[in-house]
Amino acid sequence: MPVTDGTPKSKVTTSHGRYYAERMALARRKKLRRRATLLQLVRKRKGIVALRTSTIRVEKRHITKNEALAILVGTQIGAGVLGLPYAASKVGLIPAFGVLMGIMLLMLGTAFIVLKLSAGMNGAQMSTAASRTLGKAGGWLMYISIFIMSFGALLAYIAGMGSVFQSLFGINETLGALIFWVLASLVVYHGLEASGKTELIMSYIMLVLFIGVTVMLAPHAKLNNGLYVDWGGLLSITGVAIFALGCHTVIPDVYKGLGSYDETKKVVVLAFLIPTAIYAVFMAAFLLAFGRDTPQIATQGLQLLYGELGNVIGNLIPLLAITTSYIGIALAQQSNSEEFVRMRRLYAWALTVIPPAIVYFAGVRNFADVLAFAGDTGDMLAFIVLPILMWFAYRLGRR
Repeated sequence: MPVTDGTPKSKVTTSHGRYYAERMALARRKKLRRRATLLQLVRKRKGIVALRTSTIRVEKRHITKNEALAILVGTQIGAGVLGLPYAASKVGLIPAFGVLMGIMLLMLGTAFIVLKLSAGMNGAQMSTAASRTLGKAGGWLMYISIFIMSFGALLAYIAGMGSVFQSLFGINETLGALIFWVLASLVVYHGLEASGKTELIMSYIMLVLFIGVTVMLAPHAKLNNGLYVDWGGLLSITGVAIFALGCHTVIPDVYKGLGSYDETKKVVVLAFLIPTAIYAVFMAAFLLAFGRDTPQIATQGLQLLYGELGNVIGNLIPLLAITTSYIGIALAQQSNSEEFVRMRRLYAWALTVIPPAIVYFAGVRNFADVLAFAGDTGDMLAFIVLPILMWFAYRLGRR
């Protein structure tokens, strides 16, 4: 005869011991649910929500989907877009399109892996996710690879902006780099919300500038300039494309800022499609106009066609593009150190932004070489190799 106690799907088995264990387990689950409910204390203060679901306090800064998209796109569209046309000129237009699309699909796949693992770990940074799936050694390998990538990228950005400030404002290159470093680093220290609003504005301005540059180059475009194939530069265009499409380190912060896995996934898709489309048009415009003679920093070629006007526009684009990338990458590395190494905000910020500045002011200022170093070491490992290994380890662990 069945015995009911008001509990859904409760039953008595032939074993009193098993019945007692089930009742105790049910009681523990109810107790834990009541405790979790009591611990969900939400307080709002200046756009910050502190959600306590356990003994660990997690803070989330609320950002809009447009701000999230601007952070991801702004992180991608930096120094990479300036080097893509030159890299494309080494292989030809059609092979460059093929490489760009292939790298975009590969990087989008690994971005989904990062988002899936981070969301399943309450917004864990990439180093923490790697540690939980690949062990402590994997976590440190991820942290070091991201640190190398961030260090190299920030160093290249400081060097590039010194040159831009000199061309635009006629000031000393070192002083220009110092001014940029101070202003951009202060934005990073104030956090995600400030970065989201800053990059949203800059992204709209950059979009207008990209359209303007394309229009300016259109009258000088000749189809024959880009219709050639040279496989000798394949590795170069592949490396630059990987660097140009890397925004994985920012995904955990964006997920925490939006607070929704599904919304973040949609934003991530757009964050890869939009830059890829911009890169494709940008590459085609410069390659059809300059062919094999495309400059290393593509926008510098505008001065050859339009004089002083070309010089101004050609330097405004790297000014905005590099600034948004500096903010995004530095912010992600700062969060990475805060979480994985458990540093205080000030120390994590200092470790992120001060070493590249020291190396730059010590005399290392070769923009192209530093960018290549960052892409060939940290980016490949952190954005492709380790996420794939993490996914396999995660799937094996579930089985």
